[in-house]
Amino acid sequence: MGHPPPAAGGAQSRAAPDDAGGLDWLEAALGQFMRSTGASLGVVYLLEPDERVLRLTVASGASRTLLAPWTRVPLDAPIPVAHAVRERQPVWLVGQEEMARRFPRVGFVLPYDFACAARPIASGDTVWGGFAMLWPIWHPARLSPTEHAALGTFGRRCSLWLQRAAERGERVRPPEEPRVLPPGRVRSPQRFEAVAAVSFLERLPLGCCELDLEGRITYCNSAGSELMGIALENLLGARPWEAARWLRDPVCEERYRAAVISRRATSFTAVRPPDRRLYFELFPDASGISVHITPVPTGTTTTAAGGRPSESAPEPIGVTALYHLMDVAAALTEAVGLREVVDLVTDLVVPAFGPQGMLLMAAEEGRLRTIGHRGHSGGFLDRAGTRHLADADPAAHALANGVPSFFASLTELHRAYPAVASPDDMAAFAFLPLLASSRMVGTLVLSYRSPHAFPPGERALLTSLAGLIAQALDRARLYDTKLELARSLQAGLLPRSLPPIEGLEVAARYLPAGRGMDIGGDFYDLIRYDETTAAAAIGDVQGHNVNAAALMGQVRTAVHAHAAAGTLPGDLLTRTNRLLADLDTGLFASCLYAHLDLRLHCAHLATAGHPPPLLRHPDGRTEVLPLSPGLLLGIDPAADYPTAEVPLPPGAVLALYTDGLVETPGEDLGAATTQLAEKLAGAGERASVDDLADLLMEGASKRHDDIALMLIRAAR
Repeated sequence: MGHPPPAAGGAQSRAAPDDAGGLDWLEAALGQFMRSTGASLGVVYLLEPDERVLRLTVASGASRTLLAPWTRVPLDAPIPVAHAVRERQPVWLVGQEEMARRFPRVGFVLPYDFACAARPIASGDTVWGGFAMLWPIWHPARLSPTEHAALGTFGRRCSLWLQRAAERGERVRPPEEPRVLPPGRVRSPQRFEAVAAVSFLERLPLGCCELDLEGRITYCNSAGSELMGIALENLLGARPWEAARWLRDPVCEERYRAAVISRRATSFTAVRPPDRRLYFELFPDASGISVHITPVPTGTTTTAAGGRPSESAPEPIGVTALYHLMDVAAALTEAVGLREVVDLVTDLVVPAFGPQGMLLMAAEEGRLRTIGHRGHSGGFLDRAGTRHLADADPAAHALANGVPSFFASLTELHRAYPAVASPDDMAAFAFLPLLASSRMVGTLVLSYRSPHAFPPGERALLTSLAGLIAQALDRARLYDTKLELARSLQAGLLPRSLPPIEGLEVAARYLPAGRGMDIGGDFYDLIRYDETTAAAAIGDVQGHNVNAAALMGQVRTAVHAHAAAGTLPGDLLTRTNRLLADLDTGLFASCLYAHLDLRLHCAHLATAGHPPPLLRHPDGRTEVLPLSPGLLLGIDPAADYPTAEVPLPPGAVLALYTDGLVETPGEDLGAATTQLAEKLAGAGERASVDDLADLLMEGASKRHDDIALMLIRAAR
């Protein structure tokens, strides 16, 4: 059993946590932090060792229902806690406007005013997870010194606790369902006080209710029951919008949600049939919501939350479900590749919409194949296998007919499909076809452990969800196809391997842009003349499209041909420049060409607007070579390109690279080049050229331009 942490900011708060079992220590630590800082909502996430997903582990100040969309958060998700963990930087923001500007997805799903702090939980090179804390909007624009210190202390204590558990071989893993701390009470009343309070409330002519953080009614006085026209026993334990059909207007549930998240008083007006208008005021705190209900006199002007639905109207969709749908829609618009879409669907659908199991199946060559799943055992997945679209199978039929199928019980399913594979203790099912512009994309199968009625509103919601997923999958497939084509074309234009040259150690790297299907124009080449001479070239054609790639192939071919003829560097660039000018493509290219003399241990270089090469001397000293840059190829057919000679003694390393390795929007290019030189200088003397290449490419995957790098070392 873990020991509760000492008060935040106190002398003992900096001490290491005691040996703690399970998650009890973390629960106590979060509760203590919130009490000492006045935070209204807190969430702690842990990283699974082999996943790039943050899993909600412990939470306080909100219900599981409200937290459902964020129980599993991909590490690259655009939300504060993921950003804090990913960048290992604290996040602090105040107000709805700042949230919408910095994290639009969260601002879209939670359009409320509050202050938010997010921090990573890390020690050394290990990131264990992260946490986020919310305060009401009346919090000052800056954290107080006490709050700032408490956040730092909480993060350090959590990381130390997790590190010690890992050292004992007892790594703390997030539970299947997050632990939600029960709300605290200011004090427990004496019996006579409770009796007096109830008597007081019963004498009031206005309705008084209490809701817990889940939105359930835990108390209601007689006036409230009479005003709502519902017997007290039917109110207790129910949510207002579940107990009263006329409160199912989305505004009612949305006001409850706003009260819990923002901790601000709010209100709305609703119409109880046939025409009685009631005014609801909600007063939230950490333990729940107090509700006042008063009748609105006839003729009084108020802003109603919504009109009275007719008795024949379909059951409305709850506002929380609508928010979940919007959250999924916002997340899917940011996903590109198929794997990214599948991961989002498996992470978001089950916790947000209530099923206990899910299969995501893709239509491929007349068959349905499972590409994502949640909540099903491997045995069931093996039994389910691949289905042919002509099979007597509910998933195949739903897709072939384009019509969703809902089965409220296992009996209904077996009545329609006696031979269907036996599910994992599931009792109700929804088979939703995934169609995009009438194209069959796949089927989404949702399963529930208990019988489920699927009212009309929920069916409409799940059908909309299937439409969003189908469009995202269709876009992702097209993206992946184009990306594969682009990468294949790019690879075909680059050398498959570099020729071995005695006296030289060479390593090359090419990295396409971090995201997107554009074809890069970067190229490199190594050419052997004879036993004592060789040449190296690297360049970058303007643009990221098929035309740029085609021109890149022409430039590389021209450079190779002139090099094979023994043309000197300056003359080679002059001739290649005239070729580009004659082609008149409207595109330009940078290029750096190096003629390597292994007998005289020197290199002759010329550059056409290319980033300057680096030279690491045998003693480790590294310099940026100050070559005369020359114009980009293709601008002026009369341009001249001077040649410079530099020493290349045994053990020296010549580094050639394209601008993608050093260019970052908003940063100084010269400073970035100097940093690259310092990184090369700091490498160990015995490092191989492959090790050096890997070192220089560290962090390159986050860049948005393609990168080519070639390292050449004169053998000792």
